[in-house]
Amino acid sequence: MRVLFVSHAEKTHFFHMVPMAWSLRTAGHEVRVATQPEMAPAVVETGLVAVPLGADHQWKQVMEKKNDDTWAARVVKAVTSSAELGHDDLFQFFDETTRDYFRTVNNDEFLDGLVGYAREWQPDLIIWEQFSWAGAVAARVTGAAHARMLWGADVVTRSWKDFRTQLGARPADQRTDPLQDWLTGALERHGATFDETVVTGQWTIDPNPPSHRIDNGLPVVGVRYTPYNGPAELPEWLATPPSKPRVALTAGLSVRGYFGFDMLSIGSLHAFADLDIELIATLLPSPGESPDSAPANATVVDFVPMQGLMPTCSAVIHIGGAGVQSTAAYYGVPQLILPGFWDTVVRADLVVESGAGLAVPGHEITAERVRGDLARLLEEPSFREGAAALREDVLSAPSPNEVVPVLEDLTAAHRTGV
Repeated sequence: MRVLFVSHAEKTHFFHMVPMAWSLRTAGHEVRVATQPEMAPAVVETGLVAVPLGADHQWKQVMEKKNDDTWAARVVKAVTSSAELGHDDLFQFFDETTRDYFRTVNNDEFLDGLVGYAREWQPDLIIWEQFSWAGAVAARVTGAAHARMLWGADVVTRSWKDFRTQLGARPADQRTDPLQDWLTGALERHGATFDETVVTGQWTIDPNPPSHRIDNGLPVVGVRYTPYNGPAELPEWLATPPSKPRVALTAGLSVRGYFGFDMLSIGSLHAFADLDIELIATLLPSPGESPDSAPANATVVDFVPMQGLMPTCSAVIHIGGAGVQSTAAYYGVPQLILPGFWDTVVRADLVVESGAGLAVPGHEITAERVRGDLARLLEEPSFREGAAALREDVLSAPSPNEVVPVLEDLTAAHRTGV
């Protein structure tokens, strides 16, 4: 069958899809990846076929103009506590986020180009990254089966369902849903109509550990997370086992990709200067900083592939990026998470509940607190035990290869063709 993966230009989101795409490819299916031009080279580097469409999104420019910490706080509140919020708060979240984020990364040029390409190529199945609703629109227009693939916690769906419940209790003329309204307009432009699967997918492919999945009452195909962090060349020093506990510290790649800096500074490494550890920090120097300013027990490098570094580590410190968190869970590494945006708070709480790590909310971060929590991770056996149990949970899910027959059956059941 023909399978079209769809992701807007965000590499860290797309990377979660690569093992599933290759499993379908090696099973004999024809696989292509539709994206915006900026990300086409990253797709090609995976060995998959890239289909660049439309124009690059302007999310970076939108964020630069917003520069609004209150919006970030509203997002965290909406995705962590939607059941406790009233209509007005949830409406504001979906109105603002649909306008500034969802519609921006699914710009009309990309969405319309994707529909045109899907009409021409006629995929049997479209698998779309969880915020790349252009894929759902293209599937609805062409009759392809379609599945949403997660990279993080399914919190937006949970918030949307809570919002829809509240809308149902309002007078008919006050039931405005910004997300549905946008998608309805896009569908009508191409001669199709809205149904809820355009938001949620006909089914969801979820690579989260089974115990960390959010139950939104939707059909879910669980799949084992398989680390892929992009093209990788392992440094020679990784072949030598560390002589003392090795700790990775990373701010991930997304913020760096947008703004050219990391959310953690080299100066912050001095909080760990007196610990008997080997600290590997993947950081870009902030203005005025130099890798030489790091403490003696720290090595600052631009990039190390996490699937190479993580198996050698006794702990990892990060800001809650889904790729780092999932890779640490896969390798059974205790985590110290400093969450602050989107679903990072939710996923950090799940790690803490599983006994696999600790989390420090942004308003509680101090050098002393973070240093003390890292010392606990290294000294208390319960965290290693919790991380080992989380690894077993990850490995209990079927591999991408094992999921392929399930996707074949679901595609046959859902594809209608137009």
